Amino acid sequence: MKFVVISSAPIVIINGKYYMYGPYQKEMKIWAKYAGKIQFCCPIWQEDRGLLIDEISFPISNTIELNEFDIKSFKKIHLALYYSILNFFIILKAIKSADHLHIRCPGNMALLACLAQLFYPKKIKTAKYAGNWDPKSVQPWSYRLQKWILSNAFLTKNMQVLVYGVWANQTKNIKPFFTATYAESDKKEVPIRGFLGRIRFLFVGMLSEGKQPLYAAELIRDLVSKAYNVQIDYFGDGEFRKEIEKFIINNNLNNRIILHGNQSKETVEKAYQESHFVILPSKSEGWPKVVAEAMFWGCVPVVTQVSCVPYMLDEGKRGILLQSNFADNIEILERCLTEEKEYHDKAKNAMLWSRKYTLDTFEKEIEKMFFS
Repeated sequence: MKFVVISSAPIVIINGKYYMYGPYQKEMKIWAKYAGKIQFCCPIWQEDRGLLIDEISFPISNTIELNEFDIKSFKKIHLALYYSILNFFIILKAIKSADHLHIRCPGNMALLACLAQLFYPKKIKTAKYAGNWDPKSVQPWSYRLQKWILSNAFLTKNMQVLVYGVWANQTKNIKPFFTATYAESDKKEVPIRGFLGRIRFLFVGMLSEGKQPLYAAELIRDLVSKAYNVQIDYFGDGEFRKEIEKFIINNNLNNRIILHGNQSKETVEKAYQESHFVILPSKSEGWPKVVAEAMFWGCVPVVTQVSCVPYMLDEGKRGILLQSNFADNIEILERCLTEEKEYHDKAKNAMLWSRKYTLDTFEKEIEKMFFS
């Protein structure tokens, strides 16, 4: 079987070796196990550009290169149009050669692939929509168009679409799915943390506008002002680091807000096991792996109500759902900090739920798509 993957995610070639984004590589290794011959149709980079990459650990066929483009300025519109047309025909040719087409959505290349696959109704197809599938969410028109095409059973034939969360009134080709970080063998007993001593919060991820890292710092500032013995550790880096550093100085919080930068998987995992809460006040998410990972170790998530997060947290039974009003969120956190039993219940529920979604379960679900 020739399995062709179309994606905006690049393959990076450095000194003759092939790399891709670490978690993506880990997942595609599982797909490759059942796919047979696998070929990527995507952009190719000659440097990592700050992307956290791993060497590709499975055999791949020659990569079909797509041209990256954007329309952030008027001058680039004509180039974007040219590359869109060129990429569209490259994608058509790639699909024609495939026995099984796999599209990684959302993205510019995925939109072109969604349109191109309409010309091949008999091809076996899967798509993984890694963004927010919530029908009520406000999203760019290109994302909405991809979702509409994929879920339109009249236009899109022979396609399974893997989405995060369970949503009402979906077409029969939409399949609730998940992603995973840990294997069954990673499970080990971790005691639920008590409230004696300092209560630790975590922020794990890019320090970018979309993740709202400063909002997490503001929550800690207000809790400290109310005499709660709390601190937050940031694991990650990005454009908002300087703003957080200024915030620490201006509010005299150097011993309550600690910036660790990018750290190894092992270091972050240890932090999950030793911390009480993980804060992720994102504006948008797909399946937030940080949340699932923290839950795996009994670290209670404090998260905005985006995408499938309310489903993951069982509407608050497995964590804390942030509200739109800042003062309300302080009140919710205070209640949890003073009700240790409530915290313990959330931590236990979170751990029990997250440990159902292991890499072993993930692999079994992928295997079903090839052989069921």
